[in-house]
Amino acid sequence: MKQRLVSLDVLRGLTIILMTIVNNPGDWGNVYAPLLHAEWHGCTPTDLVFPTFLFIVGVSIVLATPQKTLNVSVLQRIVTRTLRIFCLGLFSGFFIRIQMFGLEGLPLLVVRLIITAIIVVALFADYDKNWQFLIAFFIFLVIMILAFGGFEPFDTVRIPGVLQRIAVVYLIASLLYLRTGWVTQAIIGVVILLIYWAVMTLIPVPGAGGANLEKGTNLAAWLDNLLLPGHLWATSKTWDPEGILSTLPAIGTGIAGLLTGTLLRTNFDKNQKVTYLLIGGIAAIVVGWGWSFVFPLNKALWTSSFVLYAAGWALVCLAILYFIIDIKGYSGWTTFFVIFGVNPMVVFFFSGMIFRVLNAVKVNNPADPAAGQMDLVPYLYKYQLAPHFENPMNASLTYALCYLVLWFVILWLLYRNRLVFKV
Repeated sequence: MKQRLVSLDVLRGLTIILMTIVNNPGDWGNVYAPLLHAEWHGCTPTDLVFPTFLFIVGVSIVLATPQKTLNVSVLQRIVTRTLRIFCLGLFSGFFIRIQMFGLEGLPLLVVRLIITAIIVVALFADYDKNWQFLIAFFIFLVIMILAFGGFEPFDTVRIPGVLQRIAVVYLIASLLYLRTGWVTQAIIGVVILLIYWAVMTLIPVPGAGGANLEKGTNLAAWLDNLLLPGHLWATSKTWDPEGILSTLPAIGTGIAGLLTGTLLRTNFDKNQKVTYLLIGGIAAIVVGWGWSFVFPLNKALWTSSFVLYAAGWALVCLAILYFIIDIKGYSGWTTFFVIFGVNPMVVFFFSGMIFRVLNAVKVNNPADPAAGQMDLVPYLYKYQLAPHFENPMNASLTYALCYLVLWFVILWLLYRNRLVFKV
């Protein structure tokens, strides 16, 4: 493996670990409050997971780009990577909608897995960069045709998503870094946050009256439903937490990462870097918190105050890890976190598919044999794990930790064999 900034890998690993835990409880009705998103306004530790990852994307762009050169070859590489990430996110939604010749159950799952393998190999096989771009673009085009061409059951598949937002932020942040200096980037970031604040709080929402920040009736929700009707988050159906307008301030999160990466690449003494990281982090937290009194912290809307607040905590965490690992040299404990940190896209893409594969196995329902069979995953939780706990919240958390262990084994095998999958 190439030499990496271990503190950044550890922070990325911590982010992926927390993401895995909060996304996979045994019972959504029994989850400890810090492991849940804020119901609407507000911020919990769980709300900081995604912005921290986007922040790291920005930092990584700088650290992985030794020379700020933008030519046709570099642009092609950036666009290809963007399409790859975007396609992975889109295909995650398409996976469960694939039908073939009326197949059901395990045979259908096998077909879906074969198609998944073809897509993954096509996107990431090692061939000429021109072909990489063309194939990624072709897969993107086919998915878009299926989604918007009236083809059932893809006509209601979700288009926005976590990987899709990562792709867009990566694209714009990469181009900003290669074409502008850090001062211009900072100015653009501030302008984005101010414009988003004005747009969300001053522009009346068609059909809903004045500007507002309420769930489902704000301007971002209106725009999502106008441009992507039927292709939004299944829970809401009329708006999306990774929607179109709220992706604008998410670019600000990526820019915060660019500025941090630029600081880390300067010739400043390492102790100075830690000081600047801490000062910047604390300042961002304070300003974001203060701004929240007029523009509330809200992850679903990705409000400007939330951008600063979340970036501030990411800076503070990175400063602490950088001091412990890169200055003091206390790195013996980091391997567990690095294992998660070097292959994050593997977890992002395959996490949901593992459940679908396991649930293809059916078992008899112990509570009601006459009701037929049930999926393996809920059976394991409800009848094999939960009965051993008096507190259902502890049972639910233990289930998530067991899933984390499963992912550790997978990622450890990749790490041991020096397999790092870069999108």
